[in-house]
Amino acid sequence: MFRLPSAVRTVRYATLPLLAALCAMVPVDTTLAQTASQRPAAPLKVFISVDMEGLAGVVTSGDVGGTSGDYQYFRKLAAEEANAAIAGALRAGATEVVVRDSHGAKQNILPTDLDRRARLLRGVSTGPRNMMEGIDSSFAAVVFIGYHASAGTPNAILAHTSNGNVVDFSVNGVSLPEGGYNALVAGLYNVPVVFVSGDRAAVNQLRGLLGTVDGVAVKQEIGTAILGMSPAEAQDSIRLGVERAVRARAQYRPYRLAPPYSMVLKVKRDGKTFDGAVSAGAGEYRYSSADLLKVLEAFNALK
Repeated sequence: MFRLPSAVRTVRYATLPLLAALCAMVPVDTTLAQTASQRPAAPLKVFISVDMEGLAGVVTSGDVGGTSGDYQYFRKLAAEEANAAIAGALRAGATEVVVRDSHGAKQNILPTDLDRRARLLRGVSTGPRNMMEGIDSSFAAVVFIGYHASAGTPNAILAHTSNGNVVDFSVNGVSLPEGGYNALVAGLYNVPVVFVSGDRAAVNQLRGLLGTVDGVAVKQEIGTAILGMSPAEAQDSIRLGVERAVRARAQYRPYRLAPPYSMVLKVKRDGKTFDGAVSAGAGEYRYSSADLLKVLEAFNALK
């Protein structure tokens, strides 16, 4: 085996402590590395509005309210579909998720059933945002879970608009389901709707209205029955779909109509009043304003 001469080895080994000392004297600037590691992630807030008629398996009104039927089961399922959407949003990089309980009296999702990483907005609010209470311009995306089609929509499950008294609600000549006017509220704050789940009629209706929007039809109407996904399959599809949609949020556009906003509300039973609203015949109200929230206030008062 070849060996260095002893004199060379002595010089070589003697230089090691010197090199170490010189390296210790050179200041190492760790500021950039520390700054990069300590820099907080840019906020990415996602707003999830949860209704119930469009949940997997729901087929009758007893499933979504009252003391009879399977309401207790489906209120838990509402939380599970919401949790699937939360998981998808977080996997897509969301730093904050707010869930709005949007069905009926807004007291359906039990707080202990919801993913602890999200915040829950629960209970009826007096403001015109209603199902979108809590939305503002700090959010990057809106998700609709368990939504249904508007009153009178064919081949739809539990189709209605707001309550059983509304026949049709339109703004600037556009007939709007709940998802439509909720999307308009989000649009006021420049936030796009990126995903919707519900029955096939509801998903198709919102796609026709909003244009590009991701979504999952968890069931479809077969006469007075439904053909649909299992809850587990629906939740997997929602999780993957929300993650996909939130990641692609830049391709979606907020839904807007140009002001002033002219409302035509048709109802089965009239007789209510709102300052500035006029009756245009039996069962029809009209109201206009440059403020969309004022129009929605009139809608809530007259419906």
